[in-house]
Amino acid sequence: MEIIKQGAEAILYIDSWEGQRVLVKERVKKRYRVPQIDEKLRKERTVKETKLLRDVRMLGVPTPQILHVDKKNHKIIMEFIDGERIKEFLGHASEEDIESVCEQIGQLIGKMHAADIVHGDLTTSNMILRDGKVYFIDFGLGQHTKRLEDKGVDLRLFYGAIKAAHYNVLGICWASVLKGYKKEYKNADIVIKKIEEIAKRTRYAKRD
Repeated sequence: MEIIKQGAEAILYIDSWEGQRVLVKERVKKRYRVPQIDEKLRKERTVKETKLLRDVRMLGVPTPQILHVDKKNHKIIMEFIDGERIKEFLGHASEEDIESVCEQIGQLIGKMHAADIVHGDLTTSNMILRDGKVYFIDFGLGQHTKRLEDKGVDLRLFYGAIKAAHYNVLGICWASVLKGYKKEYKNADIVIKKIEEIAKRTRYAKRD
């Protein structure tokens, strides 16, 4: 077992299942919670994330294929995507490749938003490039929602992630993301305006 990420709610590790290398997401027990509540929450969140992964995959958005769900132990066993995180890719790729990949990312986010699904944690660490295709992982904070505000928050979070870790390519990356997003989502312009509104509210809150 090789741990690759330990979060507040879950642990991600590489393991073997039926002779193949897999990624396992296991929701861990929280000792500060009442045991019955903890059990209920872990079960609900495991089921919810499983459904989101399957729903998104049905849309044509690349995600790891789910191989098995262990509801008793709150584990999702899925395909291990052996590729390069977008976080590393943006650090060395050419402008042409960045434009192409970021436009693809925008299109895939647009597909999700058009189907009223938000990822909830859009960062360059939660996207993996394999054979020219971008895979989205970790839908633990995702949800089904029709609210344009939620979609604006989703995109705003991604903008912040790019700005924080990849400022040198922010302009070209973000322009390409929006280009792809507009191709896939008819309400793209409204959501983009929401991003601006959210940014203004954040600035005003900081001043206060």
